[in-house]
Amino acid sequence: MSPMVHSLLSSDLGHRYTSRDGFYKGTRFIDKIEQYGEKLAKDLFRSETAELRPLSGHIADLTFLACFTKSEDKVLCVSTENGGYPGFGENGLSRLLRYRMIPFPFSKTDMNIKTEEASDLILREKPAVIIFGASMFLFSHPVQELTKTACDVGSHIAYDGSHVLGLIAGEEFQNPLREGCSVLLGSTHKTFFGPQGGIILADQEHGETIKERIFPEFVDNAHWNRIAATTLALVEMKTYGKEYAREVVKNAQTLAKALDDEGFPVACPHLGYTRSHQVLLYHDDLKEGAAVAKRLEKANIITDKGIRLGVCEATRRGMKGKEMQKIASFIKRVILDKEDPNRIKREIVNFVKEYQEVKFCFE
Repeated sequence: MSPMVHSLLSSDLGHRYTSRDGFYKGTRFIDKIEQYGEKLAKDLFRSETAELRPLSGHIADLTFLACFTKSEDKVLCVSTENGGYPGFGENGLSRLLRYRMIPFPFSKTDMNIKTEEASDLILREKPAVIIFGASMFLFSHPVQELTKTACDVGSHIAYDGSHVLGLIAGEEFQNPLREGCSVLLGSTHKTFFGPQGGIILADQEHGETIKERIFPEFVDNAHWNRIAATTLALVEMKTYGKEYAREVVKNAQTLAKALDDEGFPVACPHLGYTRSHQVLLYHDDLKEGAAVAKRLEKANIITDKGIRLGVCEATRRGMKGKEMQKIASFIKRVILDKEDPNRIKREIVNFVKEYQEVKFCFE
């Protein structure tokens, strides 16, 4: 977050309530902020409705699925094994809401949904809900290619854009609402540079259903300091989003190429590595990924067991191509050259001292 967004998150609004039925008084300024935030979100994502009250991306997912599924319905999405969001799986919302999760046919070589096989699967299974999007998300999904088939069988079509929301806003990724999805939802703290929280953007029909049910079934007090901070982040994104998103994608591609040149197994070189903020390093299992992540952590290079490398924070701190090359060199020295992580850590501490000012925001 920028300093101004952070200041709103820690403001007096964190103590306050409001309610749409007018139960609480003295809330007109809070109400105006929320109304302004919804208007900004609709303009930015070109949606008919916007809902800022979900406390997280997961709650946004829960709200949508509870509104449009019933027990034993089929839900088609990317499986966890292929980089999909675990919250949709058998140990997540599927168990809670008792729907049947069906995995998209998926190519790990291309890190994307297999379009023709998915079309056949949709016709055969007739899922109640189809959810595009993933946690490991390098390329746009074939939304436009599959939505006609999905509509023909009566599916509700959604897109979890948690990871790429800022790139969608900055017009460097597909806009699923323009390609046939009825709902775009997700979290607001990844490529979108707001506080942790959730958002739901939808057409009129789906959006009104969600608004009728979200309170009090899924959200009571919606944390109005967070909504105020998200609203300012929407203003920042509207002002600086295109420049920011363009730089993010460029940095991700530069980092991926540099790592490939250093000898790392980077995903999808035949497709230009990535069209998002993520760079994915292939490895055989989570144990191997955990060992790599732990060694990098000792040098102050933070990743996950994936191994997913996200460049959005580095980009917002002002890093560009030259710095991506430097980061790739640090990673090589830690993992391939087996240099002492503590020695490299000292270099990295000095390196990042030059990048403490947040860019793409108001002074």
